[in-house]
Amino acid sequence: MEGHKPGIPRWIAGIEPPPELLTANGTQILEIECRQQPERLSELLRAYASDPAIRAQLSTLRELVSNKGPVLFLGMGASYCSAISASALLQSYGRSSFTVDAGEWLHYGVSTWQDAALSVLLTTSGESAELVELFRIGGKQALGLICNNPASTCWNLTENRLPILAGPEYGNATKTYTNATAASIILASEMLGLAWQKDAEHTAEVFATNLDRIFAERSDLEAFCRGAANIEIIGRGAAYGGAIMSALTIREMSGFRAAPHTGAGFRHGPNLDVDATHVAIIFALGHVAELGVKLAKECNRRGGKVVLVSADDHDATEVLYPVKLGAVAEPWEGITSLLAPQALTLAMVERTGCRLPPRFQYGVMEQ
Repeated sequence: MEGHKPGIPRWIAGIEPPPELLTANGTQILEIECRQQPERLSELLRAYASDPAIRAQLSTLRELVSNKGPVLFLGMGASYCSAISASALLQSYGRSSFTVDAGEWLHYGVSTWQDAALSVLLTTSGESAELVELFRIGGKQALGLICNNPASTCWNLTENRLPILAGPEYGNATKTYTNATAASIILASEMLGLAWQKDAEHTAEVFATNLDRIFAERSDLEAFCRGAANIEIIGRGAAYGGAIMSALTIREMSGFRAAPHTGAGFRHGPNLDVDATHVAIIFALGHVAELGVKLAKECNRRGGKVVLVSADDHDATEVLYPVKLGAVAEPWEGITSLLAPQALTLAMVERTGCRLPPRFQYGVMEQ
């Protein structure tokens, strides 16, 4: 962080963690933070509906998109995933919008930046080197920020900023992904003049009630997936953001190789090598749910196993593990889709150990 004094701890979000967390291991932190998600999500929804400062920021950002040009969302890792739901919503209502990797944009895209109506940068820490540099060179652009750290460099470099309100996070991006996705969807809804409170509250209820049920069956879910050579996670639209985040969660926490795909991208590529060593987690959600069910059947015909996440009932078989998930309005499945992969990840690290130790302080932020 800029201006940081040597010898002073750089606590995550500027808050010293309680002693009991400092002694927790990665597996314990993962479960704690997963189970904190519903409360943090509800707190964000209340704040975005009623907090005068946040409402004013939403109004300002809505005014900025009255200009012609696409709306860009720029982030990396979990922050990149969080914005896909917002782009999908804007696109579905006829507004050009794209989610772009911030590092790629910094090195290859800035020469076209003037074409964008608004660029919203997402960063949990607010200290990622690429995001800081984009704020420094983007002074002539219309910029916004979604961030979890109000003491950060990025927060101080812009006036158009929205908080993630997830609290400090010490393991995998659980709470910050959930809340950043919600903030992005709300911002996109405000840009479009759409009411969002009812759908958001229903999503929070579905998320809370399904978390305990799905996490309770995590051992069975892990046993079904055990022995796979790899796991591929497939989603479309907002659920594609959930697929990318799910793969990151599995890889970061367990070290097991997992990869995300869109439904079409999987069908026209990796689908060709599906065999008995293969497990796919397929999100059959939203208005394209039938395409997910169709792909699941095709994977099964090729000998592969499928975890099918769907709002409908499906019969379990030796090669199909159905996970029923309460239906939510599009694009809120970008949040709820993550529950089954989070439960699977927790069961994997409970069985084999956690690869990612808790991080209580920020390290050096560099490209």
